[in-house]
Amino acid sequence: MATVPALSNSHFFAIKPLPKATPLNITFIVPSSVSSWRRLPLCCGRRTPVVASVKENIGRIQKTINDFASLNYWVVRDYYRLVDSVNAFEPKIQRLSDEQLTAKTQEFRLRLKRGDSLADIQAEAFAVVREAARRKLGMRHFDVQIIGGAVLHDGSIAEMKTGEGKTLVSTLAAYLNALTGEGVHVVTVNDYLAQRDAEWMGRIHRFLGLSVGLIQRGMTAGERRSNYRCDITYTNNSELGFDYLRDNLAGSSGELVMRWPKPFHFAIVDEVDSVLIDEGRNPLLISGEASKDAARYPVAAKVAELLIRGIHYNVELKDNSVELTEEGIALAEMALETNDLWDENDPWARFVMNALKAKEFYRRDVQYIVRDGKALIINELTGRVEEKRRWSEGIHQAVEAKEGLKIQADSVVVAQITYQSLFKLYPKLSGMTGTAKTEEKEFLKMFQMPVIEVPTNLPNIRKDLPIQAFATARGKWEQVRREVDYMFRQGRPVLVGTTSVENSELLSGLLKESNIPHNVLNARPKYAAREAEVVAQAGRKNAITISTNMAGRGTDIILGGNPKMLAREIIEDSSLSFLTPEASNIELVGETISQKVLPKIKVGSSSLALLAKTALMAKYVSKSEGKSWTYQKAKSFISEAIEMSQSYNLNELEKLANEESEMYPLGPTVALAYLSVLEDCEKHCLNEGSEVKRLGGLHVIGTSLHESRRIDNQLRGRAGRQGDPGSTRFMVSLQDEMFQKFNFDTEWAVRLISKITNDEDMPIEGDAIVKQLLALQINAEKYFFSVRKSLVEFDEVLEVQRKHVYDLRQLILTGDDESCSQHIYQYMQAVVDEIVFSNVDLQKHPGSWNLSKLVKEFMAIGGKLLHESFAGITRDTLLKSLEQLHAVGSIDIVNFSLPNLPAPPNTFRGIRRKGSSLRRWLIICSDDSIKDGHFRTVTNLLRKYLGDFLIASYLNVVEESGYDERHVKEIERAVLVKTLDSFWRDHLVNMNRLSSAVNVRSFGHRNPLEEYKIDGCRFFISMLSATRRLTVESLLQYWASPMETEELFDF
Repeated sequence: MATVPALSNSHFFAIKPLPKATPLNITFIVPSSVSSWRRLPLCCGRRTPVVASVKENIGRIQKTINDFASLNYWVVRDYYRLVDSVNAFEPKIQRLSDEQLTAKTQEFRLRLKRGDSLADIQAEAFAVVREAARRKLGMRHFDVQIIGGAVLHDGSIAEMKTGEGKTLVSTLAAYLNALTGEGVHVVTVNDYLAQRDAEWMGRIHRFLGLSVGLIQRGMTAGERRSNYRCDITYTNNSELGFDYLRDNLAGSSGELVMRWPKPFHFAIVDEVDSVLIDEGRNPLLISGEASKDAARYPVAAKVAELLIRGIHYNVELKDNSVELTEEGIALAEMALETNDLWDENDPWARFVMNALKAKEFYRRDVQYIVRDGKALIINELTGRVEEKRRWSEGIHQAVEAKEGLKIQADSVVVAQITYQSLFKLYPKLSGMTGTAKTEEKEFLKMFQMPVIEVPTNLPNIRKDLPIQAFATARGKWEQVRREVDYMFRQGRPVLVGTTSVENSELLSGLLKESNIPHNVLNARPKYAAREAEVVAQAGRKNAITISTNMAGRGTDIILGGNPKMLAREIIEDSSLSFLTPEASNIELVGETISQKVLPKIKVGSSSLALLAKTALMAKYVSKSEGKSWTYQKAKSFISEAIEMSQSYNLNELEKLANEESEMYPLGPTVALAYLSVLEDCEKHCLNEGSEVKRLGGLHVIGTSLHESRRIDNQLRGRAGRQGDPGSTRFMVSLQDEMFQKFNFDTEWAVRLISKITNDEDMPIEGDAIVKQLLALQINAEKYFFSVRKSLVEFDEVLEVQRKHVYDLRQLILTGDDESCSQHIYQYMQAVVDEIVFSNVDLQKHPGSWNLSKLVKEFMAIGGKLLHESFAGITRDTLLKSLEQLHAVGSIDIVNFSLPNLPAPPNTFRGIRRKGSSLRRWLIICSDDSIKDGHFRTVTNLLRKYLGDFLIASYLNVVEESGYDERHVKEIERAVLVKTLDSFWRDHLVNMNRLSSAVNVRSFGHRNPLEEYKIDGCRFFISMLSATRRLTVESLLQYWASPMETEELFDF
């Protein structure tokens, strides 16, 4: 145990009289490694303002020097040459009419066709987008945003702080790369952001003559196909990945939705660090049901309850692994009445291990919530519920059993891909985020994407206050409550970041006890439904917001409130209740927001008149419909009306609202009311924002450190946007999960602090604390980087195999009829070659070959189709024929047949089929995969003869069937694809099992990755061989006695 010297120092006892919650500066333990600590002297005392000021000044000078010396500084400086060019174009572009500005798109496309590159038109194209944004959105790209657009176009990652306008920056690179006509994907982290950006930023692109598509959950294949054909398509990462996987499970080319044969051209990934690093470890899976063993999960859950941690099993929090002890194995076997948990005929080990993992690592309201009898996963990064996602390998069933829920069918993987592998398919990839510099090495290593820090438009004046550490979790939460209360009394808005639903509701309970009004934002549906509303108000005076995670929320916290969101709320409040009776029911799902402390928004008389007119008209429209609208329909109608307010000018809207028609002009009236209310909200938010700034801006509190500094920086970045004032404070306790996960022994520190002071609420802060926690985070980052690196290396093996299979599959589906025929011929020849090589030896005389087995295997391939021709051929007959062939001087290869053996059916008529036969002969002769031998020529001729016979027999029976060519090709494609899918599915299962099994081989001093590569390659070769053989057998069987198409796939 570590000891601390100088406990009798007089300064030590000076701690006692300090007022409650006054920070205690203590210099103590700095970790030298994950498992060892070195002792440092303990000293107390508070820094004087003079010392603090000097340190801050030195820190600023040092930062300036470091910035000047960094490579990033010079890269950004080089981009300013492009900015100067764009600014030079601006006066000329501003003089163009709307029609002339739109015509620039066609002009750029013509220049590209004539040989200009994107670099040649980049500056002018950026100037055009800047002007279009100014006219359609009232937003002009800052110079630093031009730099951000250039970074994206160059295939790099643009790190831009929160609030710097990443969404607007993406329009520059998206427009420029869409001019090639090959499609651009703008990838966000959820459907809401994709829809918002497609509608909002899409105005720029549509104004400039580009088509804009949007992919959303629930769309039909036809809708997806038309949206992927657009110049720019907005989607989220999971929809993109699943569309790619589904396309590679399609049964025909008509089912494809992406732009094949080149579905990927250029992508801009928003929150790129979240998508490629945080979610990069989780593969996207499409599963099929394999409903066996569902009854075992509840039994295993009962057994897990009997087992005691530390006695019957041990856990490793770092990698979520469980290991049974000898006592645990004995007790489990006794409870299950089995002699061996790993018995292949009665396997229980997997179920027991999953039950223990569900018990230890999967906590309700942290990793999942239970709703409507289902266990729903909570995304750890965004805090959102992912209803259609399930854990694989039986974990989800184990969680359902633990909670006593209905066990849904176990699943088998049909298709899978990781986000890293998916985005590597893009020839050009870029990304943007607020936090990526700490992971630059990983981006460079895995994606060859440098991270460029784009400077802020205004200086960042946010104050990051020192981290405070507490002995216990209770002390930490009490201090969070006190700090929230203090800020609330000042009037400052506060955002508190928590790591789980459980913690957010714990803090919410503490604030309720103190009568502090607040909003909660977590995965529970009553809160999630009001996400946009909560975030819009989070920057208002006196607003207190508790959020599980702010990554990917997509809405900036604007000091004083978001006027557009507030105006929408006012319109909805005044209209929804008249349009649909469901509105009030929807509101009852969530808790009532306490509005009494938020300053009231004063709406002008003209706005009140328009709101009254809107409400009256909504009431009559609802009655004239004859039936009530649904809540969702009413919300969509208001959204469309608000969109109309952005697409038409005021005079056009007034004209539409005054037009006489059978239907009341509710849409234009809502649009006019929105514009009027928006003007009032903008004035109110501007005044309130000024007051909040004077008070100090948004205060952010982090209630624990994450496993990566980057995630903490995302939370910090919510304060101090666009040069606003703000402050942040992180509070941790030595009982936090991160300390336990990395096996840091903190009990002795808790006891030491208890000896120093009886007050567990006493915060401890100091430079040594910061260094200690930073070292802990760096160790965690290194560990998880090694985990991701290992997963990527393993996935690269499967990535090569997946690419081969999916390329082959798309070639079959989208290729012409001749390509399909060549695939069939290649398969048949390959099957014949495998039979031949398994029974011959090129170095030895044919008399030593296993000819009887060769004939038997060949006949088995063709079934009754070859039985009549080869029934009388014996080993001696074939041997005699080969001996005669060996003595022959010349051969007619076009009409070749083995002496005294049946000639192939005469189906190689016509130049095309004869040419195909000759190509196969040339491939046989030039085959470098076989060794030279005295009887190589005889072997090659045997391959040629048997291949010709099989292919000719197949062509002959197809012709005799009388089916037209189109039907034949449909059958061939169906068999090729179905067989490939069947074996690929089994191969994925085998590879997943192999990845788990090879780790054991490290105990035998063998490299698991190398073992995985060797065995994976062997599995893949076997899979392709089995695929070819079954395809050939199925086709020959089908045409020998044609059956119904449905029966064809019962293999």
